[in-house]
Amino acid sequence: MRTLRHGSRNFRSQLAAFCRGAAPSRQMQAAVAAILDDIRARGDTAIVHHAARIDGARLTPARFRVKPSELARAAKMLPPRDRIALEVARASVQAYNRLTLPRDWMGSNRQHARVGEKYDPIRRIGINIPGGQVPLVSTVVMTVTLAQIAQVPEIAIFTPCNREGRVADGLLATLHLCGVTEVYRIGGIYGVGAMAYGTRTIPAVDKIFGPSNAYVCEAMRQVFGTVGVGGLPGPSELMVIADGTARPDYAAADLLAQAEHGSGREKIYLVATAPRVLAAVAAEIKAQLKLITRAGIVRRVLASGFLAIEVKTLDQAAEVANYVAPEHLELLVTARAVPRLSEKITTAGAIMIGNDTPTALGDFIAGPSHVLPTGRSGRFSSGLRVTDFMRRTSLMHYHRTSLRRAAPVVAAFAAMEQLDAHGRSVEIRNR
Repeated sequence: MRTLRHGSRNFRSQLAAFCRGAAPSRQMQAAVAAILDDIRARGDTAIVHHAARIDGARLTPARFRVKPSELARAAKMLPPRDRIALEVARASVQAYNRLTLPRDWMGSNRQHARVGEKYDPIRRIGINIPGGQVPLVSTVVMTVTLAQIAQVPEIAIFTPCNREGRVADGLLATLHLCGVTEVYRIGGIYGVGAMAYGTRTIPAVDKIFGPSNAYVCEAMRQVFGTVGVGGLPGPSELMVIADGTARPDYAAADLLAQAEHGSGREKIYLVATAPRVLAAVAAEIKAQLKLITRAGIVRRVLASGFLAIEVKTLDQAAEVANYVAPEHLELLVTARAVPRLSEKITTAGAIMIGNDTPTALGDFIAGPSHVLPTGRSGRFSSGLRVTDFMRRTSLMHYHRTSLRRAAPVVAAFAAMEQLDAHGRSVEIRNR
């Protein structure tokens, strides 16, 4: 276990270097750009090529889209226990996110003109649902539900298939239960390219959403501007802040849970106020590794993506958290310390409070979307919300009296900026 001590020599530079480990290399950027350029140039032909080259899938354009009958068939095979879990989670997500739905409004400004704003759903969105070793059925709930609350009319899902062209039945069943009908068995970098540029068989979208691995995250970054991007959520991150009241077995279990996603580029942090806490959690990690099925993957993450940090105070822990801006943050601290710590930490994607709030609750059932900023992007962005699926338009309505009140200010600005046509456009209405 790699350990840093707050205040030690080169602490900040070492922490920064560890965080940069998640950043894309120039080689990755170039590889992603080459695939995106190919998709833009050759469309369907390029998708067929890259699906075979990257995922070993033999596809034709006629097979890109999943048939509605396949979705319905998968839903019929869904075990009752899974169906109930999906329905409960979906209800929690709906209840939480309906409270965040913005409302149109109109009012008066200082010139007594009518001003306000209105919200409209984005016309067409694409959602990347990672497949691979762990088909993220929960991501369907955490993205599609928000888009539906926003009343987005066109929701297209992109997810990779296996060599036989199959998408996991659980994923198809979840999509069907959520009412999604447009699903493509393509994903990864070439899926992002299809969403951004469109092809003969796939209409381009207006905005892309969904979590991703490092390569897909980089692809989303590169197509931003051609289309909108609902954040850059890459490989999973978790920071646990623990004081002497923390349960070491709980902390260890949660760190292992986030390490098991499988990309190998996950980042997990343990920030503790005493060496004995670090040691106790490390011992629990070693013991619990024997109990999980994906231990091999987790060990790789522990070897390269696990950092323990010893701090003297919780204020120092908050300082570390604000620098890292972790996707998930657990506060395993005394209840008395929670209010101050929650107030001081301003960059975390989601905060789980107390020993009885593991991150897995946020992943599956609590209500907020689990699509959260990673790679320190929490410094300037937030987790997915209903408003991310909407556009805001400003409204202004002046009449003769309010126009006269505004005219002197417009004339002054027009003169200062030497834009006489601006001033004349108001002056001509006051003659």
